Amino acid sequence: MASSMRSLFSDHSRYIESFRRFLDKSTEHQCMQEFMEKKLPDVIARIGNTKSEIKILSVGGGAGEIDLQILSKVQAQYPEAHINNEVIEPSAEQITKYKELVAKTSNLENIKFAWHKETSSEYQNRMMEKKEVQKWDFIHMIQMLYYVKDIPATLKFFHSLLATNAKILIILVSGTSGWDKLWRKYGSRLPRDDLCQYVTSSDLTQMLEKSGIKYECYNLLSTMDISDCFIDGNENGDLLWDFLTETCNFSKTAPPDLKAEIMKDLQEPEFSVKKEGKVLFNNSLSFIVVEA
Repeated sequence: MASSMRSLFSDHSRYIESFRRFLDKSTEHQCMQEFMEKKLPDVIARIGNTKSEIKILSVGGGAGEIDLQILSKVQAQYPEAHINNEVIEPSAEQITKYKELVAKTSNLENIKFAWHKETSSEYQNRMMEKKEVQKWDFIHMIQMLYYVKDIPATLKFFHSLLATNAKILIILVSGTSGWDKLWRKYGSRLPRDDLCQYVTSSDLTQMLEKSGIKYECYNLLSTMDISDCFIDGNENGDLLWDFLTETCNFSKTAPPDLKAEIMKDLQEPEFSVKKEGKVLFNNSLSFIVVEA
């Protein structure tokens, strides 16, 4: 591996920029929205039964777009309840964006927000030091388990925080997605960072089964338009390359043979589909609902 290649996570602003480009070019949020519309009402059907206050914990809440969709569904289901929504998010930039979004969103009067600038493991340590267990009615962990060192221990801890009828919603890439193939084939040739690990729904469901935790899994198709990756020197393409490979300035620093190999594979049917002149990478998501 070329020594000049470094992890995308070593440059936070480049990571945020490539992540935003990924959101622009993918149906990631539309796919999540579809789940929130069609499936979430059933998932949360009993979490607030007989409760005047519903406690929700957002683990890795990001800039809050998906969180607010979840909250609107909980409000619709339990219009009389007060909602206590706490957010764990390590990025100050994302918390600022979340607060800005809340400030310009109406109908949030019955929701109390609190933000904690910390990782999930820092939250876990803080709670264990306090020795008082805060129980939650709904916990969601959206696209964040890649950044956890010990996933089984994290799952066990948050599962122990569930109140009666409570649920955890976990969203991460599907074992049938192009990510799974990309990571398995090229992971060892790309710069690794202890901040991030390759994990898909296939790995996660195995962990849950091993721990004896009950769950249901739903898969929804999502795609990312990677056509710009095949245009040399295209800024969008360069940022998407960084996101795909989790490598900072991949196009400029990767060995040419590695880039050529991945570029060829990205056009193969197990990674992408070609539609109307576009190359659409398989970004399919899994929605895993864990029961108390």
